[in-house]
Amino acid sequence: MKSLIVEHLGETGVLLPNLVAEGLAANDRAKVRMSALQAAAHRAGSPAGTSIDLGSECRAAGVDPVDIRVLVSGAKFTIGDVISAPGLKPLTEALAQDLRTMIRAVQNGSAEEGEAASGRMAALASQLALSETGEMTRAQIVRLTAISGIDGDSVHRLVMDLHKALNRLAAGCAEESVAGARAFGLSVEDRHVLEAFMRGIESTRALKFDHPGLDTTATRVDQRLVIQNDIGTTDAHVLVVSVEGNSATVTYTDVHRPRAKFFVSMFDGFSAHWSGLERDRADELEESVFYLVTGRLDADNTGRRDAFITAVGAALVFLIDWNKARKALRPLAGKADAIQILEWAARQRLGHRAFLELGGTELVASAIRHAAPARIGFGERLDIVLGKEGAITFLKSVLRICAQSLLEGRSIRLARDAVAAEFLQRLGRGDNALLATIVRQLGLARDIAAQIAQHVADLHAGRPVDGASLTERAKRIEEKADRIALDARNEVARLNAHPVVGRLSNAAEDTIDDLEQAAFIASLLPKTVPGDILQPVLDLCRHAVRGSEAAASGVDAAAEVPEGHRADSDHALAATTHLTDIEHAADAAERAATACVLRGDCDPRAALPVLELARALERATDHLAGLGHLLQQHVMADLAA
Repeated sequence: MKSLIVEHLGETGVLLPNLVAEGLAANDRAKVRMSALQAAAHRAGSPAGTSIDLGSECRAAGVDPVDIRVLVSGAKFTIGDVISAPGLKPLTEALAQDLRTMIRAVQNGSAEEGEAASGRMAALASQLALSETGEMTRAQIVRLTAISGIDGDSVHRLVMDLHKALNRLAAGCAEESVAGARAFGLSVEDRHVLEAFMRGIESTRALKFDHPGLDTTATRVDQRLVIQNDIGTTDAHVLVVSVEGNSATVTYTDVHRPRAKFFVSMFDGFSAHWSGLERDRADELEESVFYLVTGRLDADNTGRRDAFITAVGAALVFLIDWNKARKALRPLAGKADAIQILEWAARQRLGHRAFLELGGTELVASAIRHAAPARIGFGERLDIVLGKEGAITFLKSVLRICAQSLLEGRSIRLARDAVAAEFLQRLGRGDNALLATIVRQLGLARDIAAQIAQHVADLHAGRPVDGASLTERAKRIEEKADRIALDARNEVARLNAHPVVGRLSNAAEDTIDDLEQAAFIASLLPKTVPGDILQPVLDLCRHAVRGSEAAASGVDAAAEVPEGHRADSDHALAATTHLTDIEHAADAAERAATACVLRGDCDPRAALPVLELARALERATDHLAGLGHLLQQHVMADLAA
């Protein structure tokens, strides 16, 4: 079937050696089948005699000996010299097919001889024709198997003449091996070009593992060197490279349009001109409709030409089972992302065959079930869990792990464990992305605390203040923080993130709520509050600012801990200690403010807002201290992983 597509492309010269071999094999089968017809005629005439055993001849020619034995032993006369035998029709049809195979090979080497043989076969059709009941006469068998006689031409005579023609062609197809390719009639320069192509093949051949394919044939046709590679097992999946001077033309056929586009994309580093992906049809093929693409490189020198030819050879292994790999990746990521991953794997010289060999989708599913069964639901796509970029990066790592595992002879269990470890690392990075959201929340908390501190400092210094503006700004920040917190909760649920991440976000949200309330209360402070009472309140404001900064810095450092950065783990743990110290200082400042109020050191109208402001700020620092404890748990869990 591969040769049919090459014939369809008009590159029959490269096929001649294979066609001659097929023709010679057909000759052997034809002779056995004609002998079977003679044996059947003999058996019909002597039913009590011993049947002729053609078992050895059948096995040597590749014909089923059981079918022949059944046909010969069951042959009998019906009316006159009419012979009936089981399997007679399939045998004559197979004999006709053997003739057509021989004629096709002869015609490829000599169109004139082939046309003459086709005409003779048409004239001899009656010798192979069966009656309506599937029988043939003894005289018909005699004429068919005769070498010559008064009736002139015969099927046997045609077989003999075709055999002679095939032997002449075979003599001109002396085969040699050039760098692992079958070659015929090459010049010295042809060998150099073929060696360049085979260097590419050999540089990536190992990545096909046990899959058949990549067999190469080359021959000189007129002024051109023609190289043909069968790639894999798909009938219409063929590559032909034609080289003339410093010009190389690649003709590629494929039943899958996306794979054909992928193939072309592999050569964007060369100034080759590629045709569009044209639909073509060859009715003889199982895949009748296929896509045809051609690319031509007119190089300035032989070095650039050979580099292109080597690149073509190296790319072929990445076409084997490409569509199967794309289908395996699509449920894990997405259609376009699957192709992007395959392109990356090809450019990295990793390929996808190892991924398929080790189980493909099932390998990934098994690794995830082993590593984190609660983090991803059955049938859930990885890009939903890890995010688009996270899923792509993870699957690239999977293909890398698979290729390295098979090339180094590791077991499938070790490969699965490596994939599981990679998945856990990616999940950790997903949690870290959520930590970045918490840093944003804490940044907004710091903004509110700083604005309250400025408002109280202005009151303390006797500068004019705008309470309404403070309240409005704090409200806008709190609303923004609420939206971020809602998004964070949704992401925690979607990613099934570690529970402590959600609790960290909630602690940040509670901090902002209390600070927004503190801003409202601060806007109500009268200008008559004595400075010595405002001082502990101002200290509380500054503690809230420092606490927000320390918390944000600690969470940001914690995001780097899974990457193995020891300095970041130390920084994150130090932040948790600092938050505890700030919370203790805020408690002392809140008690100092309360003591001043209870001693009656300020106007009774100012006493209530001072107390409420101090309590709101102290609650905010409590939440920040609680966030610090959660952060410590998170960091310690990462260090223990």
